[in-house]
Amino acid sequence: MTEPLHISLHRTAKYFMDSGRVQTTEEAMDLLKTFGLTIAVGPEIQTSQAAQVALLTLVNLARRTFLAGVEIVGLVDAPVLTGLALETSLADAVSNLGGRIASYARADWPVAVIGSVEMQTPQTRAWRVTWQGWRAGVVPVRDGWAMNDDTVMPLAPALASAACAAEVFALHAGDHPLAGKRPSGLSLWRPGADWTEADETEPALAFLPSRLWLIGLGNLGQAYSWLLACLPYPLGGLELVLQDFDRLALSNDSTSVLTNLDVLGRMKTRRAAEWLEARGFTTYLEERRFGAWSRRRADEPAVALCGVDNAAARGALEDAGFDLIVESGLGSGPQSFRNFAMHTFPGLRRASELWPTTLSVETPDVSHMPAYANLKDKGVDACGLAQLASRTVGVPFVGLVAAAQVISELLRRLNGGASYEVIAGSVMCFEDVEACAREAGVYEFGFCPVLDIGTGGSTGKWSAANAVKK
Repeated sequence: MTEPLHISLHRTAKYFMDSGRVQTTEEAMDLLKTFGLTIAVGPEIQTSQAAQVALLTLVNLARRTFLAGVEIVGLVDAPVLTGLALETSLADAVSNLGGRIASYARADWPVAVIGSVEMQTPQTRAWRVTWQGWRAGVVPVRDGWAMNDDTVMPLAPALASAACAAEVFALHAGDHPLAGKRPSGLSLWRPGADWTEADETEPALAFLPSRLWLIGLGNLGQAYSWLLACLPYPLGGLELVLQDFDRLALSNDSTSVLTNLDVLGRMKTRRAAEWLEARGFTTYLEERRFGAWSRRRADEPAVALCGVDNAAARGALEDAGFDLIVESGLGSGPQSFRNFAMHTFPGLRRASELWPTTLSVETPDVSHMPAYANLKDKGVDACGLAQLASRTVGVPFVGLVAAAQVISELLRRLNGGASYEVIAGSVMCFEDVEACAREAGVYEFGFCPVLDIGTGGSTGKWSAANAVKK
């Protein structure tokens, strides 16, 4: 049986429907099918864990949004060095994520460069994916500079890939005049600071959180999981409670990084658990809604990472008995889907104040747009149209940026950095990110030392999957 549009429509196609740029759902999908990306990799990809994290993350994000395809040039097969992939061959890992190995770059596609690659692409259509310490982003190739692509902070290359996907999408969509013409990036150590400036206060990771409760396993929850697997955990170093009540639908494939067509219809918790346990983590499942009735037992993880878009659930976060809550949310409509925000609790304001039970969530009225009129003409009833109109526009790279803020909040607190009550911004203007710091006590909710990965990025494998595979 064909699934209704509100659970099957590609969430990025909805952007072009809701903004009035297309006349039909088919036209929106056809537009996405003209979006493509070439990723050019240098020889570093064979020995650098960080470069492989950047590549695998960018392929994973891009194939969900750029439906013409993602092609990788310059990839000489090499062993997988990161626990993000279970394959032994990097080429196999790339292919299984949806990338295609190619011998040359298409002249009409933008290019993302990872490593030392000389490109002869039009200057406004090529970016260098780069990172250093806790800072990461993309730089137009024509600018002629890059960071040193080190391994001090394993989330940095993943963040750089998300920034790249955001710029490439804006170039294809033609909705931002500076796409491809400016550096774009962010510091995870000091959000809001100039990410291009060296920061001697950035530490190498020494400690990681060991017990967490993930609430919501959609776009954000799956992004949390992906980033946790980037970190250098020892075997058995992380215990997770996974909470969600829903099943994976076709629309999730367009936004959620652990989802593919083979797992549709499965419980979100079980898919996430399968993926995480294959990488050496321990999981426990809670397959019901989170709400005012939810309570944490004393022996369960005291830190909750929330990634739901339900105001009632978010408002009840502080009543469940957690000692620390880090939650994130995304913008939804055609004007705000690139926005992200992170909050921590306890804070100066309670979650119930930010999301009161009386809160009426107003979404932009898009029912008058041509694509919806076309659906009505085709016989879609008023209920179906209302359900479709209420669904959010979504892209996976914004979710990954938001998730990076959430995981980094824990890492900062564990490694001598500042804590923040709010971090908010847009992937289109990282320079305007707003961050409100506040005092926080010692992190005493469970931690473990990092697995020793050295400083050269060429030995061992990150995450507990190392020990599993060896």
